[in-house]
Amino acid sequence: MVRLFSLLLAWGSVGALVLVALGALYFLFDIRSFAKSAEANLGMGIQWSTVTAGQWYGAWVVTVLYLGVGLWGLFYLHRAFRNFAQGEFFSLSNSRDLRWFSILLFVQAAAKPVHTALCSVVLSLNHGPGQKVLAISFGSHELQIIALAMILWVISDLLVKGRELEHENRLFV
Repeated sequence: MVRLFSLLLAWGSVGALVLVALGALYFLFDIRSFAKSAEANLGMGIQWSTVTAGQWYGAWVVTVLYLGVGLWGLFYLHRAFRNFAQGEFFSLSNSRDLRWFSILLFVQAAAKPVHTALCSVVLSLNHGPGQKVLAISFGSHELQIIALAMILWVISDLLVKGRELEHENRLFV
């Protein structure tokens, strides 16, 4: 059952990678859809009618960089679960892949306020003096993800250290 779930998670992470990348490309070519999505999801005091296409592309770049960290983490998660599905459970490679996933998950969750702040600045650049917006968003959801990432990081680091000790012990015997 573990192998089946691992295979599903490996393919699911590939699917998420592909869908997010395709979504980013779609929004690159249809910046108006990106703008509508951002207006609906960003609770900022931006005067949306004054935002130019260049600003929307700037916000798109900031968002793609932010999402890129998560996509990079999904790549490592895919590698680990693919190996789990093949019966390779406690290898050094898998432990390192899980550690990289947890580090990147931590970085992405911690970068959420930076992403929000950069988007708010880019989108309000052309506002008049005293009307520019600097929005910072950090909530309990980000704290939960950071806590989960820290737990995964510690567990994966213990697995890496355990594998390294096992390798050293083999050399002495």
